[in-house]
Amino acid sequence: MPLAERVAALMREVAAEVVMPRHRALAAGDVQEKSPGEIVTVADREAELRLRDGLEALDLGIRIVGEEAAAEDPALLDDVGQGLLWLVDPLDGTANFASGNGPFGMMVALVEDGVPLLGLILDPRDGRLCLAERNRGATLDGEKLRARPSGRRPPVAALGTHFLSAGERAKVHAHAQTHLKVVPVPRCAAASYPRLVTGEEDIALFQRNLPWDHAPGALFLTEAGGMVTDWSGEPYRVGRGFGILAASDPGTWADAAGLLLAPEAGLPMGDGWKNPW
Repeated sequence: MPLAERVAALMREVAAEVVMPRHRALAAGDVQEKSPGEIVTVADREAELRLRDGLEALDLGIRIVGEEAAAEDPALLDDVGQGLLWLVDPLDGTANFASGNGPFGMMVALVEDGVPLLGLILDPRDGRLCLAERNRGATLDGEKLRARPSGRRPPVAALGTHFLSAGERAKVHAHAQTHLKVVPVPRCAAASYPRLVTGEEDIALFQRNLPWDHAPGALFLTEAGGMVTDWSGEPYRVGRGFGILAASDPGTWADAAGLLLAPEAGLPMGDGWKNPW
């Protein structure tokens, strides 16, 4: 069985046996705060352990970096852009899951020297699987596909600005709304990237670029013909850059970069930042 199929089967098994039985069935002690504003559930932790064990059982000798393991030991991220490794997000969209809502997803990526080689995004609720292999294209439930724009005017953008101050967020959104239809973010990267491929949205902006949140989706989108960069315009790479701008096609990305990454947009770029577009 090809590697991608083996990993997909593992994810489906963990989703069915660990994640979904706890959806809308969490006890009070099953949810904890792991950092200010960030929660973790027993489903996150158990799913990550099961995924880790399953990936180790493949006997490929590849190290594994999971979200919850890195929360316990941040040193795991020190060389995340070097060598060959698995990145695991056992339950993306934990806050949605804990509230009994969606979306939420499970993501796994194989990365070499910061470059995603294989990416899988599973929706545990309906089994939808987004899969991409570097230079081999992207599939949705086994069917090859190309990213398509929403076709709406103005283009649809989801802006992940919830880590900004209220004043910064208001400024960014006011500027963006001059040329974009700004919609709420799903608070789940496992949902954000597929939306850019299936024509639901055109643009996504993220301030944080934790590797397990973005490696699978960035590969899925780019293999489908979209574009993903950091805020300096460099192609997405694990362990490098600040912020993420993603779009359904290069032309839409260029328009979004000219608008959202301009100084007047108000994003906190840092001293000396110059918009290159």
